[in-house]
Amino acid sequence: MAETLPFLRNSYWILRHGKSIPNENGLIVSSMANGTLEEFGLAPEGIHQANLAGKLLDKELKTRNIPIETVQICYSPFSRTTHTAKIVADVLGISFKSCQCKAMIELRERFFGPLFELLSHDKYAEIWILDEKDPFTSVEGGESVADVCSRLSIALASLEAAYQGCNIVLVSHGDPLQIFQTILHAAKDKTSAQVDISSRIKQVMTHSILSQHRKFALLTAELRQIK
Repeated sequence: MAETLPFLRNSYWILRHGKSIPNENGLIVSSMANGTLEEFGLAPEGIHQANLAGKLLDKELKTRNIPIETVQICYSPFSRTTHTAKIVADVLGISFKSCQCKAMIELRERFFGPLFELLSHDKYAEIWILDEKDPFTSVEGGESVADVCSRLSIALASLEAAYQGCNIVLVSHGDPLQIFQTILHAAKDKTSAQVDISSRIKQVMTHSILSQHRKFALLTAELRQIK
Protein backbone atom coordinates (compact mmCIF):
# COMPACT_ATOMS: atom_id res chain seq x y z
CA MET A 1 0.00 0.00 0.00
CA ALA A 2 1.11 3.59 -0.61
CA GLU A 3 1.83 5.84 2.31
CA THR A 4 -0.72 8.48 3.26
CA LEU A 5 -0.11 11.58 5.36
CA PRO A 6 -2.14 11.26 8.58
CA PHE A 7 -4.38 14.24 7.77
CA LEU A 8 -5.14 13.16 4.19
CA ARG A 9 -7.60 10.55 2.87
CA ASN A 10 -5.50 9.75 -0.21
CA SER A 11 -1.89 9.14 -1.24
CA TYR A 12 -0.29 11.69 -3.55
CA TRP A 13 2.40 11.46 -6.20
CA ILE A 14 3.71 14.51 -8.01
CA LEU A 15 5.20 14.60 -11.48
CA ARG A 16 6.71 17.59 -13.21
CA HIS A 17 6.12 17.60 -16.97
CA GLY A 18 8.81 16.29 -19.31
CA LYS A 19 11.27 18.64 -20.97
CA SER A 20 9.21 21.05 -23.02
CA ILE A 21 9.87 23.15 -26.09
CA PRO A 22 9.96 26.27 -23.84
CA ASN A 23 12.53 24.49 -21.63
CA GLU A 24 14.56 23.65 -24.71
CA ASN A 25 14.38 27.20 -26.04
CA GLY A 26 14.95 28.83 -22.65
CA LEU A 27 11.60 30.65 -22.59
CA ILE A 28 9.12 31.47 -19.84
CA VAL A 29 5.67 30.29 -20.97
CA SER A 30 3.30 30.72 -18.04
CA SER A 31 0.03 32.19 -19.30
CA MET A 32 -2.97 29.99 -20.09
CA ALA A 33 -3.19 31.53 -23.56
CA ASN A 34 0.35 30.53 -24.46
CA GLY A 35 0.69 27.44 -22.30
CA THR A 36 -2.16 25.60 -24.00
CA LEU A 37 -0.69 26.08 -27.49
CA GLU A 38 0.65 22.91 -29.12
CA GLU A 39 3.80 24.74 -30.16
CA PHE A 40 4.74 24.92 -26.48
CA GLY A 41 4.26 21.23 -25.76
CA LEU A 42 6.84 18.55 -25.05
CA ALA A 43 10.20 18.38 -26.81
CA PRO A 44 11.24 14.92 -28.14
CA GLU A 45 13.44 14.44 -25.06
CA GLY A 46 10.45 15.30 -22.87
CA ILE A 47 8.33 12.61 -24.53
CA HIS A 48 11.04 10.09 -23.70
CA GLN A 49 11.28 11.38 -20.12
CA ALA A 50 7.50 11.12 -19.64
CA ASN A 51 7.57 7.54 -20.87
CA LEU A 52 10.31 6.68 -18.37
CA ALA A 53 8.35 8.39 -15.58
CA GLY A 54 5.30 6.32 -16.47
CA LYS A 55 7.34 3.12 -16.33
CA LEU A 56 8.80 4.12 -12.96
CA LEU A 57 5.33 4.81 -11.56
CA ASP A 58 4.07 1.51 -12.97
CA LYS A 59 6.93 -0.31 -11.23
CA GLU A 60 6.23 1.49 -7.93
CA LEU A 61 2.54 0.62 -8.06
CA LYS A 62 3.20 -3.04 -8.83
CA THR A 63 5.89 -3.31 -6.13
CA ARG A 64 3.41 -2.01 -3.56
CA ASN A 65 0.51 -4.08 -4.89
CA ILE A 66 -1.51 -0.94 -5.59
CA PRO A 67 -4.50 -1.67 -7.87
CA ILE A 68 -4.52 0.45 -11.02
CA GLU A 69 -8.22 1.12 -10.37
CA THR A 70 -7.23 3.30 -7.39
CA VAL A 71 -5.07 5.60 -9.52
CA GLN A 72 -6.33 9.05 -10.48
CA ILE A 73 -4.26 11.24 -12.81
CA CYS A 74 -4.94 14.96 -12.40
CA TYR A 75 -3.08 17.38 -14.62
CA SER A 76 -2.60 21.01 -15.58
CA PRO A 77 -4.37 21.92 -18.84
CA PHE A 78 -1.13 23.27 -20.37
CA SER A 79 -0.02 21.33 -23.45
CA ARG A 80 3.24 20.13 -21.87
CA THR A 81 1.48 18.71 -18.81
CA THR A 82 -1.47 17.28 -20.73
CA HIS A 83 0.91 15.41 -23.05
CA THR A 84 2.96 14.15 -20.09
CA ALA A 85 -0.18 12.93 -18.31
CA LYS A 86 -1.42 11.15 -21.45
CA ILE A 87 1.89 9.34 -21.91
CA VAL A 88 1.85 8.20 -18.28
CA ALA A 89 -1.77 7.06 -18.58
CA ASP A 90 -0.91 5.08 -21.72
CA VAL A 91 2.01 3.36 -19.97
CA LEU A 92 -0.26 2.44 -17.04
CA GLY A 93 -2.99 1.17 -19.37
CA ILE A 94 -5.47 3.85 -18.28
CA SER A 95 -7.73 5.39 -20.90
CA PHE A 96 -7.03 9.12 -21.02
CA LYS A 97 -10.73 9.69 -21.75
CA SER A 98 -11.83 7.80 -18.64
CA CYS A 99 -12.87 9.23 -15.29
CA GLN A 100 -9.42 8.29 -13.96
CA CYS A 101 -7.89 11.24 -15.84
CA LYS A 102 -8.90 14.81 -15.11
CA ALA A 103 -7.64 18.26 -16.09
CA MET A 104 -7.61 20.72 -13.17
CA ILE A 105 -7.09 24.42 -13.84
CA GLU A 106 -5.80 24.86 -10.28
CA LEU A 107 -2.71 22.82 -11.26
CA ARG A 108 -1.74 25.24 -14.04
CA GLU A 109 1.67 26.89 -14.22
CA ARG A 110 2.36 29.84 -11.97
CA PHE A 111 1.71 32.97 -14.05
CA PHE A 112 4.84 35.08 -13.78
CA GLY A 113 3.18 38.11 -15.32
CA PRO A 114 3.29 39.98 -18.65
CA LEU A 115 6.67 41.51 -17.80
CA PHE A 116 8.25 38.03 -17.90
CA GLU A 117 6.07 36.11 -20.36
CA LEU A 118 8.00 34.72 -23.37
CA LEU A 119 11.29 36.14 -22.06
CA SER A 120 14.43 34.21 -21.16
CA HIS A 121 14.16 31.67 -18.36
CA ASP A 122 17.16 33.42 -16.81
CA LYS A 123 14.51 35.77 -15.41
CA TYR A 124 13.36 33.03 -13.02
CA ALA A 125 16.28 33.95 -10.75
CA GLU A 126 14.85 37.46 -10.33
CA ILE A 127 11.44 36.06 -9.41
CA TRP A 128 12.83 33.63 -6.85
CA ILE A 129 14.84 36.39 -5.18
CA LEU A 130 11.60 38.34 -4.81
CA ASP A 131 9.89 35.20 -3.44
CA GLU A 132 12.46 34.95 -0.65
CA LYS A 133 11.94 38.59 0.27
CA ASP A 134 8.14 38.46 0.23
CA PRO A 135 6.17 35.39 -0.95
CA PHE A 136 2.93 37.37 -0.60
CA THR A 137 3.88 39.94 -3.24
CA SER A 138 3.85 39.27 -6.96
CA VAL A 139 5.52 40.84 -9.95
CA GLU A 140 3.07 43.19 -11.67
CA GLY A 141 0.18 41.17 -13.10
CA GLY A 142 1.60 37.83 -11.97
CA GLU A 143 0.97 35.36 -9.16
CA SER A 144 2.74 35.38 -5.81
CA VAL A 145 3.75 32.19 -4.02
CA ALA A 146 0.78 32.72 -1.70
CA ASP A 147 -1.57 33.07 -4.69
CA VAL A 148 -0.45 29.70 -6.05
CA CYS A 149 -0.67 28.17 -2.59
CA SER A 150 -4.29 29.28 -2.29
CA ARG A 151 -5.40 27.66 -5.53
CA LEU A 152 -3.48 24.47 -4.79
CA SER A 153 -5.28 24.35 -1.46
CA ILE A 154 -8.58 24.49 -3.34
CA ALA A 155 -7.45 21.63 -5.59
CA LEU A 156 -6.36 19.49 -2.65
CA ALA A 157 -9.59 20.10 -0.73
CA SER A 158 -11.59 19.17 -3.82
CA LEU A 159 -9.66 15.93 -4.32
CA GLU A 160 -9.91 15.02 -0.66
CA ALA A 161 -13.68 15.54 -0.77
CA ALA A 162 -14.08 13.51 -3.98
CA TYR A 163 -11.85 10.50 -3.25
CA GLN A 164 -10.79 8.24 -0.41
CA GLY A 165 -8.08 5.59 -0.45
CA CYS A 166 -6.92 6.59 -3.92
CA ASN A 167 -3.44 7.16 -5.33
CA ILE A 168 -3.56 10.56 -6.96
CA VAL A 169 -0.88 11.61 -9.45
CA LEU A 170 -0.59 15.37 -9.89
CA VAL A 171 1.05 16.32 -13.18
CA SER A 172 2.03 19.96 -12.97
CA HIS A 173 4.89 22.45 -13.22
CA GLY A 174 8.04 23.35 -11.32
CA ASP A 175 6.86 26.22 -9.14
CA PRO A 176 3.38 24.87 -8.29
CA LEU A 177 4.83 21.49 -7.30
CA GLN A 178 7.56 23.11 -5.21
CA ILE A 179 4.92 25.13 -3.40
CA PHE A 180 2.66 22.09 -2.99
CA GLN A 181 5.47 20.15 -1.33
CA THR A 182 6.35 23.12 0.87
CA ILE A 183 2.88 23.47 2.35
CA LEU A 184 2.29 19.75 2.86
CA HIS A 185 5.70 19.32 4.48
CA ALA A 186 4.86 22.14 6.89
CA ALA A 187 1.29 20.94 7.46
CA LYS A 188 2.60 17.47 8.34
CA ASP A 189 4.53 18.91 11.26
CA LYS A 190 1.68 21.12 12.42
CA THR A 191 0.31 19.86 15.72
CA SER A 192 -3.23 21.07 15.35
CA ALA A 193 -6.59 19.62 16.20
CA GLN A 194 -7.96 21.28 13.07
CA VAL A 195 -8.96 18.55 10.62
CA ASP A 196 -10.05 20.76 7.74
CA ILE A 197 -7.24 20.66 5.16
CA SER A 198 -7.86 24.20 3.91
CA SER A 199 -7.62 25.60 7.44
CA ARG A 200 -4.51 23.54 8.13
CA ILE A 201 -2.80 24.95 5.04
CA LYS A 202 -3.79 28.53 5.94
CA GLN A 203 -1.98 28.01 9.25
CA VAL A 204 1.30 27.28 7.47
CA MET A 205 1.04 30.08 4.90
CA THR A 206 3.70 32.17 6.58
CA HIS A 207 6.65 34.12 5.20
CA SER A 208 9.23 31.77 6.70
CA ILE A 209 7.61 28.70 5.11
CA LEU A 210 6.50 29.96 1.69
CA SER A 211 9.75 31.79 1.00
CA GLN A 212 11.64 28.48 1.05
CA HIS A 213 9.78 26.70 -1.76
CA ARG A 214 12.91 26.37 -3.90
CA LYS A 215 14.15 23.67 -1.50
CA PHE A 216 11.67 21.30 -3.15
CA ALA A 217 12.70 21.88 -6.78
CA LEU A 218 12.13 19.07 -9.28
CA LEU A 219 13.86 18.09 -12.49
CA THR A 220 11.77 17.69 -15.64
CA ALA A 221 9.70 14.49 -15.49
CA GLU A 222 10.79 13.85 -11.91
CA LEU A 223 8.33 11.68 -9.96
CA ARG A 224 8.00 11.92 -6.18
CA GLN A 225 5.65 10.49 -3.63
CA ILE A 226 4.42 12.90 -0.97
CA LYS A 227 5.19 11.37 2.41
